[in-house]
Amino acid sequence: MATWVTYGLRGSSILAALFNAIFLLLVVGAISLEAIQRLGTPAPISGQTMIVVALVGIVVNGVTAWLFASGRKNDLNVRGIFLHMLSDALVSVGVVVAGVMILITGWQWLDPVTSIVINGIIVLGTWGLLRDSVGMSMAAVPAQINPAQVRAFLEGQAEVMGLHDLHIWPMSTTESALTCHLVMPKGHPGDRFLHGLSEELLARFHIHHTTVQIEVDHDIACALAPDDVV
Repeated sequence: MATWVTYGLRGSSILAALFNAIFLLLVVGAISLEAIQRLGTPAPISGQTMIVVALVGIVVNGVTAWLFASGRKNDLNVRGIFLHMLSDALVSVGVVVAGVMILITGWQWLDPVTSIVINGIIVLGTWGLLRDSVGMSMAAVPAQINPAQVRAFLEGQAEVMGLHDLHIWPMSTTESALTCHLVMPKGHPGDRFLHGLSEELLARFHIHHTTVQIEVDHDIACALAPDDVV
């Protein structure tokens, strides 16, 4: 029995990145709510215990974040893991600072205030992850690809007299696809041209899957001819 595989199945990694961003923001929201409630009734906290536990957290989460740092620009899910680990490390740093200040001053309210400040920093960092994952889930042009440069590259190919129906979209958090119509009045250039074009698009723009339709007559109307890149 034949097995059908579609591009859509690869989008599960995009959904995972979207869930990751939403989950992180929900966790930050819950922590912030707890911190705000403790502002009114700050509970006694042992500064020394806070510092020891937080120092362990800084080492563990900091090292883990460092291991994922190099891959965060190429994979949205790796970026999500990196932000998780970095946020945990930042929380631990804040706990150390709050613990030291509590030992010095005895001000118990410093703990919830520090939590709120750090949560704000985490939200700023996570917002980009949420924005990019939502864009990917809606098949928008990946942020790392410049559609104008892709268009200029395609229009600059030999014998190409026109270009329309250019679409660029993410298939997953690491792969992207492109379809377009190239107007070439001298006829189909052959498979060698198409293979070379796909290799160039991969090397220049990290577009992994390319589908090109060759059209000979520039005047034939195409139902999918809008110039907008999607």
